[in-house]
Amino acid sequence: MTFPLGLAATWPDLAGNADFAALLDRSLCRLMGHGLFQTLPGSRPDAAWLYAEAPFCLLAHDTQPDPIFIYGNKAVQACFEYDWEDLTQLPSRLSAEFPDRDERQRLLDTVRSQGFIADYRGVRIAKSGRRFFIENATVWEVIDEAGIRHGQAAMFASWRDLP
Repeated sequence: MTFPLGLAATWPDLAGNADFAALLDRSLCRLMGHGLFQTLPGSRPDAAWLYAEAPFCLLAHDTQPDPIFIYGNKAVQACFEYDWEDLTQLPSRLSAEFPDRDERQRLLDTVRSQGFIADYRGVRIAKSGRRFFIENATVWEVIDEAGIRHGQAAMFASWRDLP
């Protein structure tokens, strides 16, 4: 299974792509001992469910020097106020305000060296400028069975708006 690096706009089927959902699930499972579909009772291993119905935010960016989001489920799109097309053209660094970007980069560097972080907290910014605080986020390296790195992913179910 090989996925292109670069803009997901050229691969719009990642939203419901079963192979991509399996890659996210298996890479998380190898690192943490549980995958995306075991995080909630009753959840099912279905790419369409993960994209459209999952009650948690899930997003991923690629491996470019200035990574671009290549995936964001409907919960992420609502949280960040971007539709699929806009989100998958957005450099992931723009999900944090300028003063918070150094902290975000330290997080990504730690994830790159350790494989994952299971309890991340930080401030993010929506398209409208609304600031919100995410809690208990899991951020991990998206690596396939052959050891090829495809980027990083994050999931979180908890956030609150900031004044």
